[in-house]
Amino acid sequence: MALPKIAILDDYQKLSKTPFENLKSSGYDVTIFTDTLLPYNHPNTPQDAKDALVKRLGPFEIISSMRERTPFPADLINRLPNLKLLLTTGGRNASIDVKACTARSVPVAGTGMGGGKSPDSTTQHCVALILALARNIPQDDAVMKAGGWQTTFATGLAGKLFGTVGLGRLGVSVSKIMHIAFGMRIVAWSTNLTQEAADEKAKAAGLPVEDQNGDKTFKVVSREELFSSADVVSVQLVLSDRSRGLITSNDLGKMKKSAFFVNTSRGPIVVEDDLLEAAKKGSIRGVGLDVYEIEPLPLDNRWRTIRWGEEGRSQVVLTPHMGYVEEETITDMYEQQVENILRWQKGEAMATVFKDSGY
Repeated sequence: MALPKIAILDDYQKLSKTPFENLKSSGYDVTIFTDTLLPYNHPNTPQDAKDALVKRLGPFEIISSMRERTPFPADLINRLPNLKLLLTTGGRNASIDVKACTARSVPVAGTGMGGGKSPDSTTQHCVALILALARNIPQDDAVMKAGGWQTTFATGLAGKLFGTVGLGRLGVSVSKIMHIAFGMRIVAWSTNLTQEAADEKAKAAGLPVEDQNGDKTFKVVSREELFSSADVVSVQLVLSDRSRGLITSNDLGKMKKSAFFVNTSRGPIVVEDDLLEAAKKGSIRGVGLDVYEIEPLPLDNRWRTIRWGEEGRSQVVLTPHMGYVEEETITDMYEQQVENILRWQKGEAMATVFKDSGY
């Protein structure tokens, strides 16, 4: 009997090639796709694009997906009659309709995130974006390579106010670095966050609950106070129905003209048009983004096409969702996927099998 056909999706750097090589040499038919088609479930995706995605995925019994780059809603899953096993990376994935897979008797299995080192990759990337904005790194690099010299000033962070929207694992990790390394004071807000919970998170992070003056290390404030007072606002929330479109022009309009806004969580948490308008008006000093409404970011998207930092517009630093993209991490996740394929083929229990999306 022929071995299953395997599709590896959205492998931009071709890091799956080595881990999957043993499967290919054993007779598996492995196809690597290095591009991403439009998401099936986005309201602006036309029917012909949906059909193109079905045509691409239709022949494969096993599909390896990378995080949330290609969503798998029920309507797509039900158009893939050959699908027998759906693999993803990480321990949860909000973009996969696990119930629809279960109804089709298609198991969904993830991986660990690899390494377990601290600070994690996304934390490092968030801090890098903040520093790139504050110190004008991308702009000054471009000026120097064009033959120029100093054109603007940097922004100091020491002693200023860091506002984290969300105080989960990443919110704590980034806030801890900004507090210890730069002496920034930390304020936090999310829908159900309490001061008691923030105090416990400070203790768990090895930080004092308050300083000698009685000021909280992680001070919980109102939504309005965070946006109006913070010198840096960092989004650290999980994307859900509740958080989708949470941050709007009402929040952005309260920010200081000298403030920075950074999002390394998920694009749809922020209303994109509202953030674009704030940046176009120059109502805040800078915007740093690693995540977007649609990924990869379309070539004609205004984040790409507008000349930022000119004629009163905000400075903008963009990265292509690199928060977790480290070679060791990605390679390790692909190796775990290969192990799960072999277990599945032998009828053995797989690791990290999803009962739901994990959110």
